[in-house]
Amino acid sequence: MRRRRILLALVLGGPAVILAGCGDFARDIADFLDENATYVIKGGHWLDVRTGTLVENSGITIRGGRIASIGPPPDTASFTVAIDLDEEGTILPGFFDLHAHYAVDLFGEGRVEETAAYPELFLANGVTTTFPAGEMDPVRMRELRLAIDRGERRGPRILNSGPYFGSWRRGWDDDAMTPDSIRREVDHWASLGAAGFKAKGIRPDHLSVLIEQAHEHGLTVTAHLDSGFGDTVNPRDAILMGIDRVEHFLGGDMMPANRTAYASLQEFDDFEGDALRDIIDLYVGRDVYFDATLSIYGYWGPHDPEMTEYWTDEHRFLTPYMREIVEARPPRPVNESFAKMSPIKRRTLKAFHDGGGRDLITLGTDHPSWGDYWSPFGVHRELLAFARAGVPPGDVFRIATLNSARAMGLDDELGSIEEGKIADLVIVRGNPLEDVRAARDVRFVFARGRLHSPDELLAGAEGKIGPADASEEPAWRPSR
Repeated sequence: MRRRRILLALVLGGPAVILAGCGDFARDIADFLDENATYVIKGGHWLDVRTGTLVENSGITIRGGRIASIGPPPDTASFTVAIDLDEEGTILPGFFDLHAHYAVDLFGEGRVEETAAYPELFLANGVTTTFPAGEMDPVRMRELRLAIDRGERRGPRILNSGPYFGSWRRGWDDDAMTPDSIRREVDHWASLGAAGFKAKGIRPDHLSVLIEQAHEHGLTVTAHLDSGFGDTVNPRDAILMGIDRVEHFLGGDMMPANRTAYASLQEFDDFEGDALRDIIDLYVGRDVYFDATLSIYGYWGPHDPEMTEYWTDEHRFLTPYMREIVEARPPRPVNESFAKMSPIKRRTLKAFHDGGGRDLITLGTDHPSWGDYWSPFGVHRELLAFARAGVPPGDVFRIATLNSARAMGLDDELGSIEEGKIADLVIVRGNPLEDVRAARDVRFVFARGRLHSPDELLAGAEGKIGPADASEEPAWRPSR
């Protein structure tokens, strides 16, 4: 390939402009998107998530899909894409979503995986790694992962979770599931490349086997648990079994086994008592991660304009047929339970952060959309929810990047801007340490060292979600 240099001028006050130095424009774009190209990003600042500070950017060089150097770029004769940022440009590590539902429930009759638009939408929002946390169609999700890995689709890294373990899986039969059958299932999905497993509605005896067998493969287990009421599992007991991550509720004596977790949490108010302190100490002492999923409660409770605002027209990603249906629906009724829990969950998360759990919080969005608030945009609402809970901005972005990478055992390769790591980066306009919402203004995304334009990704996803007409509705109305 003949040598040439492309200057990519990031015009932060308006749309991005690509200036091709020479050669055919279309051919230049093809090279521009080549992960084998060398990129040099100069100007602006980059976020050091280990210290929570912005560093003046004298140069970040990407070669072979990795961050080759940080500092003044070496003189090189190889093909280079130069990206010059002004003072408002900020480079962040790629975001993780460890509860990234690709599933949607457009008709209220059950979830189906959305794979036509979601991969591009996640990437356009700076989410470069996703863990679906329970897949409705694990075969389809595995095929999507492989297509992205082969470069046939554009999308984030998918850490497949395989099917749910527990009553949330369609067809799950508690009585039919034996320790041997659970072990065989874990072995099967591990052999197909699962990166971890998710339990929901699981019995204690089944969960202990799942954890043990997953660990045999070096894989993690996370779970949506309850209080121990009936035949459920309290997070405290799951931690003692060796679980790696817990979602939604901390557990322990905050959630006594004489009623459900939801019933307990919406009435909890003892933030200075032993119950909260003891369960936080257990997480910290056992190095167990907590995925709080704060923002989802705002979708179901009374809408908080700051949390649920649209900064772009998300309905444009629906097919015209589905958009007409969604926009004709009356507002969803308020879930009073979620409305009560939302502020309590924020205070609980802040107590966990301040009580020694800062490095054990991960980011997960957990929203199987009904046509509003798509999951790929949820990462930015979750970032805002952390900030509104009182988490310092530097820690907010540490949670979304380094903490989440570490939770999946990927922090040697991902989660921070460091020499030698895979080049998963998000270039935004503005200072996210002054306002985390600046991270919504994504100008460019690197995923595995390949550069993407969010505008192009968003445009390509328009009109793809949902049935095109009535004849396609059955595929979006699965049996519960």
